[in-house]
Amino acid sequence: MKITLLVVGRTVDKNIIAGIEEYTRRVQHFTQFSMEIIPELKNARKLSEAQQKELESEDILKNINSGDHVVLLDEGGKEFRSTEFASWIEHKQNISTKRLVFVVGGPYGFSQKVYSAANEKLSLSRMTFSHQMIRLLFVEQLYRAYTIINNLPYHHE
Repeated sequence: MKITLLVVGRTVDKNIIAGIEEYTRRVQHFTQFSMEIIPELKNARKLSEAQQKELESEDILKNINSGDHVVLLDEGGKEFRSTEFASWIEHKQNISTKRLVFVVGGPYGFSQKVYSAANEKLSLSRMTFSHQMIRLLFVEQLYRAYTIINNLPYHHE
């Protein structure tokens, strides 16, 4: 199974970048994982929130293939404990999901078109995190899931 983290805008904080790179290397020991970056909109300050969401949605949808299982990282999504997330990932592998795409939207979230194209929504926390930080938290949780699946000594109950 291939897993893609699709994000709007680049990560700018060098410490967050270093953490993402470290956990990406770790995850790639278990599965094919990549982070795809959709460039930020040009002249976004001149656009309304609705216009930004609409333009970002077009770019997001261009990066989703038919047959992909699309999961939006969204505050209204389902919450998992780490062990539950690991079971969910393992289930996706067992049912032969070819490509699992997790999407982090722009600063104003997703348009209705993106919500309609998604199969599921997942929330990493009830708290609000920056879009930069969510990338690191997600990749760490993905690594944690694979260590749980493979009975490795990373996660402790």
